[in-house]
Amino acid sequence: MDDLELRTVEHSIPTDILDDLLTRFIICVPESAKQNLIRICFQIELAHWFYLDFYVTSESKLKACSIYEFAAHVFQHIPSLQKEQHKLNQILAEWKEYKQTVPTYGAILLSEGMTHVLLVQSYFAKSSWGFPKGKVNEEEDPAHCAIREVLEETGFDITSYISPDEWLESTINDQLVRLYVIKNIPMKTKFQPKTRYEIKACEWFPVADLPNSKKDATPKVKMGVSANSFFMVLPFVKRLKMICNVNKKQRHKSASISEIDSSSAKSKSKAVGKSDTEDNRTAKNVKKAEKRHSLKRQLFSENDAADFCAPSWLNFKFDINAIMEHIP
Repeated sequence: MDDLELRTVEHSIPTDILDDLLTRFIICVPESAKQNLIRICFQIELAHWFYLDFYVTSESKLKACSIYEFAAHVFQHIPSLQKEQHKLNQILAEWKEYKQTVPTYGAILLSEGMTHVLLVQSYFAKSSWGFPKGKVNEEEDPAHCAIREVLEETGFDITSYISPDEWLESTINDQLVRLYVIKNIPMKTKFQPKTRYEIKACEWFPVADLPNSKKDATPKVKMGVSANSFFMVLPFVKRLKMICNVNKKQRHKSASISEIDSSSAKSKSKAVGKSDTEDNRTAKNVKKAEKRHSLKRQLFSENDAADFCAPSWLNFKFDINAIMEHIP
């Protein structure tokens, strides 16, 4: 950004508003941090978000601006930064490169039944969807960062749901991304982002329809959305589907056990009117089954060893003489 570009944005933000923003986010930082331009850029980013959220409203005449334009105001307005404004492009480029190395934490919110996952859409990347997440602050715990970011981007507090040990992790463009798995969120939950100019929408997507690769046509056919729109989701899709499938199998197994119990109860009810002969025959069959089951549980049963034991174990024996020779 050259001097001409800097002058074109000189008066677009009123001085009193700029003073308020700089007092909130930059003036109050420690002196040691003020000497670090990368750290200052992070504070400028916070001030920029605050400006977009609370000053650029439908009632005001103020207009939204990019981070570059906003930073130009800051570098012109603060005396200690004015001498650096000629290399603003370089400073912001180094800051963006550094940002890519900062770990990002968030969450994968799954619906009841594990059939749908919540994704968010950014104002600045309207064609793409991703998980709610964000960069960790200095000395911030990963789980706390995830809670904070999900609350900011969806308005939903996952504090009571999060398990610090249940997460998926991936490295994307040299940046660590960890997402905590949050299960059984009601689909009727109302999501309302706390920031007005960061997240445009929060929507549930069927897990089964998410793409397994960039060339997967399933989301286009099923939802009318290209697989490229889920490029930030792709590194997690296969593991996510695996988690959901395991959960489904567990539910089906539980349902089958319940059905067996119910069936057994009905059978017992029908058997009440049987004759003594039938009851005796049934009792004998049960005893035989229990005896066979008991034999199979014996490790070295003489009769049924071949049913449960590998052939190598059947021929196994100790060489007593060889063992005794090696005992001092």
